[in-house]
Order: sequence, then structure tokens, then C-alpha cells
Amino acid sequence: MSIRRTTVKAALAGEGAGDIRVMGWVRTRRDAKGFSFLEINDGSCLTNLQVIVEEGTPGGELLKELGTGASVAVAGELVASPGKGQRFEVRAKELALLGQADPETYPLQKKRHSDEFLRTIAHLRPRTNKYGAMLRLRSALSQAIHAYFAANGFAWVHTPIITGSDCEGAGEMFRVTALTDAEAALPAAARAEKDFFGKDAFLTVSGQLTAEPLALALGKVYTFGPTFRAEHSDTSRHAAEFWMVEPEMAFADLEDNMDLAEDLLKSLVRTAMVDCAEDFGLFAKYVDPTLTETLSTFLAEPFVRLPYREAVSILAAAKKDFAYPVGPGLDLQSEHERYLAEEHFRRPVIVYDYPRAIKAFYMRQNDDGETVGAMDVLVPGIGEVVGGSAREERLDVLEARIRELRLPLEAYWWYLETRRFGTVPHAGFGLGFERLLMLVTGIGNIRDVMPFARTWRHLEF
Repeated sequence: MSIRRTTVKAALAGEGAGDIRVMGWVRTRRDAKGFSFLEINDGSCLTNLQVIVEEGTPGGELLKELGTGASVAVAGELVASPGKGQRFEVRAKELALLGQADPETYPLQKKRHSDEFLRTIAHLRPRTNKYGAMLRLRSALSQAIHAYFAANGFAWVHTPIITGSDCEGAGEMFRVTALTDAEAALPAAARAEKDFFGKDAFLTVSGQLTAEPLALALGKVYTFGPTFRAEHSDTSRHAAEFWMVEPEMAFADLEDNMDLAEDLLKSLVRTAMVDCAEDFGLFAKYVDPTLTETLSTFLAEPFVRLPYREAVSILAAAKKDFAYPVGPGLDLQSEHERYLAEEHFRRPVIVYDYPRAIKAFYMRQNDDGETVGAMDVLVPGIGEVVGGSAREERLDVLEARIRELRLPLEAYWWYLETRRFGTVPHAGFGLGFERLLMLVTGIGNIRDVMPFARTWRHLEF
């Protein structure tokens, strides 16, 4: 077995026809008189590679030990396959067992398992077709995000994960501390003084506040990384640790923001459907049969742009028994967002100009004094996938808003200085990466679009 390894994906494409070496996990084994068929997969693609092991092949005596989940190395000849549904197969010349998988205890057998069960074995579920496809899509879309922003002149920046500022002002943050249990019991002021940073520290809920000063120097930047929220929520759309894509643009307004969000989302959906067609096809066939139609409409038609006041009027007139009330000044809930995108317009909707009373301090106040230049992109099946705004660039207005919300002005001294020295109009948004994955796969639970979910009361693996 001196030949270098060929991936299953390369073998199925006919690369290196002739003698090759493949390695992977056995999906199935079928025995016949004088030979056996192995289906193996190495994670490089969705499709399995068929290996034919004839009686007398060196290592063939190991076949009886090769159950589902066992790992093998096969040296053989890549040849055209006479079977349907496959162009190439391997005729083994040598077989080696790399790792056994006891068929009595290996939890992934040749049958469909529920998502609930697979969450309990998150360390093994990537070996299933569904989760392997999801992870390959996650990887492809991550790379597509970087390619999109690079092509559009954005600089990729790295913002802190540990922060002393609450970007959203909601207080739902994880505390970071180096204190012992005894030190943590000290009064608040003494505790903070004794801690590593000499002040309270938290895991960030957003990279936005620190991305803004970078945009006000480089023009256009984005950050793509983990964010954290200590929200006591156990819904299918919330996680305690999740990834965010956050672009910030200097010399930009709300219209520019909406244009960027729509173009970015369409680019990423196109990547999933076209560049990842095999993996996408699994979700379109087995997870959500309406997925192709939904996303084709997503790409073909412009997003609806709807002022908040009009959204409330539509919801108030809807013959729908909503669980949460609808009315001026009230925030939209998931059921309202989904009604607009799924039932009323049947395509993505950008709701903008929300009441200032329900939005964060950094959003730009409109001339009416009642609303801010905020926007949310709502998509079928999920609701909000993007949230952003024009940022308040006027120092006096920003300071007044921070005071109004009774936030500590001194904590934002550095943020305020970006408005004191050469301020410019600017805008940005946050795209929830896991919600994007839910959109392009039709998967209904955020726990199933991340390798190891961190949710309320759940910290396994």
C-alpha cells in the first residue's frame, strides 16, 4: 500500500484511473459467492464508492469483521463500473482493516435515525449522509462568505471575543472571570478590581461596536466569528453560541445596507444550490421537498422592502390568530415575521424604520424623531436572518440616546470618539450564519446546523 491516498470524491470523478488507494468507513457490506461488495465513504462527498473484493484477495479474510462503521484501506484498480448510478468502482488488490466497529454497539446502522437521537451522539452523526452534507455546506458557505467580501473590497477584521461592553444593552451576556469561588463571592466592586482585567468582562454578543472604528479607517470591513448570548431560551432558533457575519461600511446609509444584505444572501443561496448541488439535493429531496421552489423564488424576485408601519397594518388586518399581540410600537415576533415572508408576500421581506423605543442605542434616529433606520431581513421558514441599521454618527444624538437608556456613558468613551473625530454616515448588519444554513437546507432546528450545539441547559461534548 505504497500508493498515495485518493479521496472518494476524486475516485468517483475518475481521477487517477488505474491503481489507487482509498480509505474510508464502511457504509454497507454485501456478500456473494466468490466476492463481496463494500460501500465506503470518506466524507469528501455524499456518494459512496463501491469496492469489489474477490475471494483470495490479500486481506480478504478480514471481510467478516467489516460491519457498518468499520474503517478500511483498499488498494486496487479504479475501473469503469457496469452498475447503474456509478461511473467508477474499485477492484481491490489488497484490503486492510484500520478500525473495527462492533455491530452490536455501533449506534449508526443502515436505517434512518431521528434528529433527537442523533443529537445525543453528535460526535458520530457527521458520518450520516444528512449531517455530512450539512457540514460540507457549512464549509462551502463559510468560504463563499470570505470570497464575496474579498471580491467586493471588504477587509476581513478580527474583533475581540472578550469585551467590557454590552452591544445590545440587554444584559444577556456570559461573564468571563479568572476568580476563585471565594473571590467571586466578594462585593461587586472588590470582585471586579481583583479580577484579571480589573473590571467586569463578558463574551461578546456582537463584533459590531469594535468593527465600526475599523470601518471608519478602512472603509469597508467585515467580521465572521463566534458570538454568545446567555438567553434563557430553548427554541429551535436560538443557541448560546453561534456564528455571525457582520459587515460595516463607511459612507453608507440604510439603502446601501439593504442592497448589500440582499445581494450577499442571494450570492450565498446560489452557491448552495449550484456549487453544492449534490449535498443540496439531499435536503431538497429528503428534508424539505419545497426547498428548490422556495429558493428559486428567493433568487428570481427582488426582496420586498416594507416600512414597519405598513408591516403592522398588514399583520393587524390578517385573519390569523397570533399568539403575540400586534400593534404600533410593539416588536415583531417570529410568528409575525414568518407570516409576512411565508404567507403574505411568499418571498423575503426587508422591514425597516422601526420605532426607536424598541431598538438599540447605536441606530440612527430618523427625522420624525420616532423611528430609527433599522432593518430586518425576514425569510420563509425562519423569520429574521439579518438585522442591522444605519449607525448614529451624530455625537450629540448618540450621547443623548445612551443617557436616555441609562447606559454608562464612560464605558463607550472610545466609541463616542469615532463620532468626535471625523464622523461619517455608516451602516452595517449581522447575518446569523446558522439561520442561513437553516434557510438553504430546510433544517428546522438550529441544533442541527452546527457540529456541537451549545443551548440552554445543554453543554455536552
